[in-house]
Amino acid sequence: MSENNTPRSYGQGAQGEPDAPVTVKVSLRKRLRYNFDNSLSKAGAFVGYVFVAIIVLAFVMTTLTAVIAGIKVLSDPLPADSYFIQYWAAFTKILGTGSTDAWGTQIINFIYWGIGVAISGAVIGFISAAITRAVARLKSGKSAVIESDHTLILGWSNRVFPILKELAIANENVRKPKVVIFSAVPREKMDAEIATRAENLGKLKVITRTGDVSNPADLARANVAGAKSIIILDEDESGDAIIVSTVLSVKSLNANPNTRIIAEVDDPHTAEALQTATNGRVISVRSHDIIARVTAQASRQPGLTAVALDLLDFDGDEIYFNTVPALAGKTYGDALLAFNEASVIGLVTDKGETMINPSTKTKLTATTKLIAIAEDDDKVVYTGVRDDLANKKFTAGKAIVRKPEHILVIGWSSMGRSVITELAAYLPKGSSVHIVAQNKFVAPAELADLKFGGVKVTYASVNGDIDELIAAASAKKYNEVIILGYRNAISEAEADAQTMLTMLQMNQLFEAKGNGVEPTRLVAEILDSRKVELARVAAADDLVVSDNLAALMIAQISENPGLAPVFEDLFDADGAAINVKPIEHYAPLGKEIDFAELVAMGRAHGESVIGYRILAEAGNDASTGVRLNPAKTTKFKPAAGDTLVVIGDVE
Repeated sequence: MSENNTPRSYGQGAQGEPDAPVTVKVSLRKRLRYNFDNSLSKAGAFVGYVFVAIIVLAFVMTTLTAVIAGIKVLSDPLPADSYFIQYWAAFTKILGTGSTDAWGTQIINFIYWGIGVAISGAVIGFISAAITRAVARLKSGKSAVIESDHTLILGWSNRVFPILKELAIANENVRKPKVVIFSAVPREKMDAEIATRAENLGKLKVITRTGDVSNPADLARANVAGAKSIIILDEDESGDAIIVSTVLSVKSLNANPNTRIIAEVDDPHTAEALQTATNGRVISVRSHDIIARVTAQASRQPGLTAVALDLLDFDGDEIYFNTVPALAGKTYGDALLAFNEASVIGLVTDKGETMINPSTKTKLTATTKLIAIAEDDDKVVYTGVRDDLANKKFTAGKAIVRKPEHILVIGWSSMGRSVITELAAYLPKGSSVHIVAQNKFVAPAELADLKFGGVKVTYASVNGDIDELIAAASAKKYNEVIILGYRNAISEAEADAQTMLTMLQMNQLFEAKGNGVEPTRLVAEILDSRKVELARVAAADDLVVSDNLAALMIAQISENPGLAPVFEDLFDADGAAINVKPIEHYAPLGKEIDFAELVAMGRAHGESVIGYRILAEAGNDASTGVRLNPAKTTKFKPAAGDTLVVIGDVE
């Protein structure tokens, strides 16, 4: 101690050395109360306490009855004619204890009534609370799932609803289709949103449970081991850490290599690592890439969006895999002309390699799987090679000479870079992209020094005034106008509202005369599928609905993992691609022709023909007028503006 008796500090900062704790003696009453409170948390403790209380009170009441009986004044009969006695009898009868016996008996009865009310109230309250807790526990989704052979969805996002709708369609012929959704979202909220946003699911049974998807102890309640396929959704944009943890949790509970696991990831390196580390058991889906690729496809040519969506959803035509022993020894070119109600687009070799639109000379074996588009799997029926067309010589049309294209992009986000990167691979030399974005949503620095191969890129940072939009739109004749949502700067609802406002402004400019703005194709990105009908009122030639696209692909791959490499090849800029080409490049205009002959003409060009688009049926909507996979015997008279839908190299 120092001279002034100030406690010395021993390196504990401003607080000095802590004082030794003072031991406080706990009273018997507090100790009993503490033990009583703790015991109530144990099952059956309350019932035990009630039973003990009844035994003790019975002893007390027996003693009290004997004492009162010994007191003469309390054991004498009451005068029945007294008003007070009559009032008292009426009062006690209301309580259920009334009588005109001696005062002692009435006092005992009254005490019994009080004890009965207290014990009954306690028991009823305890039972009521237990029932409330049980109901709350059931509502909270904490019970274990006993279903098996179900599709298990881990996580929660807007993509849940289109996935459920697609799975309902895909499993229409299944006896008892089941989907279990397991996420951190409260069960009541999940059930309410499914009821309003995914109604009419037919016989699809949807079971929801709440818990931590990355915790194996929690996840075990979802019966992971009994699931036929598992979908892991990316719930936010914070990275893929949760996805990786969830994959590891799933693998610890399900060692079956045949269980399909589809994981939605952001980072391409994470996607590759997951697939490699699990020997391909985990199929990674990058939603960002899918949206960018389909948006780029929609921007290329009218009708491509309709084709892409038809292939991605379970309505209409789908992609199937079939072995056809009758084609053993024949070529892929022969297979193109061997199915009347199916359009062949590729094959899977005996080594498991997926090839989209391979060389027409590729030899087939009895075990080669053909990849075909058909209305149903029973429509992929071998009808014999059309030798009359297979041996016919077709003169290739003149090569399509593509002129430079100029694209106006209004709005910007991280998605914009991906869309233009995908689109640049298809654009002819000399093409340009001009980007217009509001400076309150996108910093000008984000638009500076953008480079996309040989495509010239310019930008304008604007305030959002209509005059600035007119100036940008009238700067040159644009082939396409792409409107992107400001997805990184504002909420989805605000971004979609801004997109639809821009659509209305652009259509107003197209309709007005004398402002120098010529009408052109308008392609718009909508983030929330619930806004689609409103967006159609605002009128765009093609709508790209972001939350639907990834959901459709995830649902397809969960039902058939073999589709993953097919979609990967179809929607990227490398290898084969879906193209919409002028019909006159293949057949003369005005002369009736059947679809089989168009397939043979495409075959001569090294392409797989899968349909055509009739301009007269398109109206004002580029997504209509497409006939995907018509029967080979379908007659068709080509007209100016009609196009052929083919899978082949990009020209």
